Amino acid sequence: MIHVPRKRFGQHFLADSAVIEAIVDAIDPRQGQPLVEIGPGLGAMTQPLLDRCEALTVIELDRDLAVRLRKQPGLTVIESDVLRVDFIELARQHGRKLRVVGNLPYNISTPILFHLLDAVEHVEDQHFMLQKEVVERMAAAPGCKDYGRLSVMLQWRYDIESVLDVPPEAFEPPPRVDSAVVRMQPLPAPVAIDQALLGELVTVAFSQRRKLLRHTLGRWLDERGYGGEFNVQRRAEEVPVAEYLALAVRIKR
Repeated sequence: MIHVPRKRFGQHFLADSAVIEAIVDAIDPRQGQPLVEIGPGLGAMTQPLLDRCEALTVIELDRDLAVRLRKQPGLTVIESDVLRVDFIELARQHGRKLRVVGNLPYNISTPILFHLLDAVEHVEDQHFMLQKEVVERMAAAPGCKDYGRLSVMLQWRYDIESVLDVPPEAFEPPPRVDSAVVRMQPLPAPVAIDQALLGELVTVAFSQRRKLLRHTLGRWLDERGYGGEFNVQRRAEEVPVAEYLALAVRIKR
């Protein structure tokens, strides 16, 4: 039975065998590792992953695709919205940290990344196909136009590396954007921070990118009676991740 890609699910199925092989090589799955694939779709990466690890958990929202996937030996199928999946509990069931992979739906890729951020301590690494523009934002350094809230929040907990560019013609149907595969490895000793506080701080800082921080973050700090030193005579994109983290720690204290 032919499956017609559904726009509401943001479905673009990977179809280029050379690209699939390159992605699986980058992931390098090993026997016995608890692998979780988000959005397996028609299973283009699923079988090559299974060939190397022999057991795989897949998370699929599309009911028709989930039915098809259940017929495949070696698969544990979770039919659910990925944002409702408890990755911490999934790791506990496996008894070890998860390796998470997938071709993420581009329309909800950022919410998925933040959902997984809550479970980062239970994840060994993550490899995702994303819109190339999103990967550039994730990995951006201070001073770059792509550096922003997403960069700071993810670089706080992960080492982020773009490992492979993927053109639109590698998909069926082709998306209107270029794609890239990103590798995300949790940092071994991240700064201990109140995530909600850091998120609020960074959101305020980048709320008006063209203005100096004294107009945004400076006022926010004043409202909270912050008396410490922080240079607000610069733009949000000029502040390194480490300085945002240090500020969040000082505010909390």
